[in-house]
Amino acid sequence: MKMCSLIPRKAALCAAVALAGLAPGALSQARAQAQAPTPEMAEMRRGMELMQKQMAVMTPELVEKANALSPQIKQFLMKVALKHPRQSDRLTLRQVMQEILADYQAVAGAIAVDNGELAADAARRIANHRLPRGGMLPYLPLEMVTNQALSVLPAMEEAVEGGARKLAEAAEKGDMVAAAQHFGTVTSGCVACHAHFRGQPGTSPRVRAPR
Repeated sequence: MKMCSLIPRKAALCAAVALAGLAPGALSQARAQAQAPTPEMAEMRRGMELMQKQMAVMTPELVEKANALSPQIKQFLMKVALKHPRQSDRLTLRQVMQEILADYQAVAGAIAVDNGELAADAARRIANHRLPRGGMLPYLPLEMVTNQALSVLPAMEEAVEGGARKLAEAAEKGDMVAAAQHFGTVTSGCVACHAHFRGQPGTSPRVRAPR
């Protein structure tokens, strides 16, 4: 009886010793894995930081309008911020548009003389253009910072930036006919965006001036 009673007790003791030796390490590893951010979480955190940086320079009335936007629109704006690592702390939208216009003209000239490399380089700069101080919202008419008005942005982004990326791919392959067709899509997207949003010049009283 004593042996029978000791064997389970010894086994339990061994198990306890094993757990005492292994559990802390295992628990630490599990805890570290649980706390380690996934790539998706890290990307989400970076996007939120970018959006907070943009909102930090907006005026209170614009912040109120931005906070009232739907989760879908906010997610799209964050996605745009993440796709554009070149973000200026000083340049206005007008100055950024000057850069885009220069690249747009470079594409047009390159297509005219079948310079695929120049067309591809300039088109990629359009697709990855710089963002102005405060992002895009401060440069829109305040009454356009609504879910309804901003709902057209995904389609316009696909026309301009998506079209520019397709243009670059075609030009790099030497298919200048396809590049010219994509250039038409980019142009249509630019014209539609300007017609929809441009109610004031590319400077804004709703973004605080840099110090």
